[in-house]
Amino acid sequence: MPTIDWNFTYIISQVITAIFYGLLTWSYFLKTKKSIIIVGTISVLLNAVVFILLGAWTGLAMCIVALVRNLVCYLADNKSHDKKHFGTSWLFFIIILLAIITVTIPTYDGFLSLMSVFATTLYSYSIWQKKPIVYKLCGVPVGILWIIYNIYIVSLFGIVLESGLTVFVLVSLAIEQKNGRLNQAH
Repeated sequence: MPTIDWNFTYIISQVITAIFYGLLTWSYFLKTKKSIIIVGTISVLLNAVVFILLGAWTGLAMCIVALVRNLVCYLADNKSHDKKHFGTSWLFFIIILLAIITVTIPTYDGFLSLMSVFATTLYSYSIWQKKPIVYKLCGVPVGILWIIYNIYIVSLFGIVLESGLTVFVLVSLAIEQKNGRLNQAH
């Protein structure tokens, strides 16, 4: 891992990273898709700032897609209680995938930069689903992908806090399994 330049910009990026992960951790306690999306949107905005400060352009591109995705999901969920609305349609998911591909092309910076792309794609799938348990189940592979990306962009707090969050998600899933809620969710 390259050495860390502990300049003012880097320190600010790590402070914002800590706030971002605090919000992200809180989202795993939330029970509704709507609240997950609201907290997720606030955390994505903070993460975008971190990526700007660290010069992580593929990560920033994924934040832009995530903001649009979250806005559409939020609006679609609030507009209709019908199960077949745009926010949960295959068309919406395909549009999100095309947007991810489109913004990745100009920001591609080697294979490791794609970890943010894979994480965003899997996360998009998890909130596209109706059941919050899918969000939790996808949290483990999403976390692993973000750990790799944080190593790539040399975000020390990102590595440590994403690792902790991933362990937290695993413990949460174990508790869900122990209480029998994990099997009921499928």
